[in-house]
Amino acid sequence: MALFDYLASIKARDPAPRSRWEILLYPGVWALGFHRIGHALYKADLFFAARAVNHLARFFTAIDIHPGATIGRNFFIDHGFVVIGETAVIGDDVTIYQCVTLGGTDPAGGVAGKRHPTLSDGVIVGSGAQVLGPIIVGKRARIGANAVVTRDVPEGATMVGIPGRQVVVDAEAYAKPFMPYGTPCSQRFDPETQKLEILRCEVETLRARIDALTREDTGGRDVKQAG
Repeated sequence: MALFDYLASIKARDPAPRSRWEILLYPGVWALGFHRIGHALYKADLFFAARAVNHLARFFTAIDIHPGATIGRNFFIDHGFVVIGETAVIGDDVTIYQCVTLGGTDPAGGVAGKRHPTLSDGVIVGSGAQVLGPIIVGKRARIGANAVVTRDVPEGATMVGIPGRQVVVDAEAYAKPFMPYGTPCSQRFDPETQKLEILRCEVETLRARIDALTREDTGGRDVKQAG
């Protein structure tokens, strides 16, 4: 039975429920059910009806899955507040935790196309992570909590930080069939290095802002030329 197998797959990844039937109350399960209906309407070019189902699902579950997104088997959203864009593609046995965004980037020339990520089979995305643009996340890759990933992720890689970078995970932890939250709790990722990465990004952003303000003050001329 497809429903029984689906509930069993979630129970294998979540120690909280006491029975499979308790899982039927999960907002992620309801959101996926609504999405199956909305996606069928979307494929039939009934876009308004598909959007109506999407809005209803978002109201009841706090999960926003665009009806155009393609989702495989045994997809599990643990908790909620997840956003999945129109051209996102999600494979089988993918797990996403709360407050994740599978977001898009501005299409070149304003022409719509593949704007959202593709998550291959077995991918795990930790809470608060942002996976942005038409990138491919390889099979069994893990995205750590609060990571920001904007480039392709190799198969089996573990990504952490801002911007997302690959880190080494103990073989014993990686060999497990499922890794909650995408990274082992005992793994050390050198928090000081992550803080430096965040500061570096902030400095680059401030420099770009200063350059833009300088150009405005000098009428678009280079600072040296203006001097």
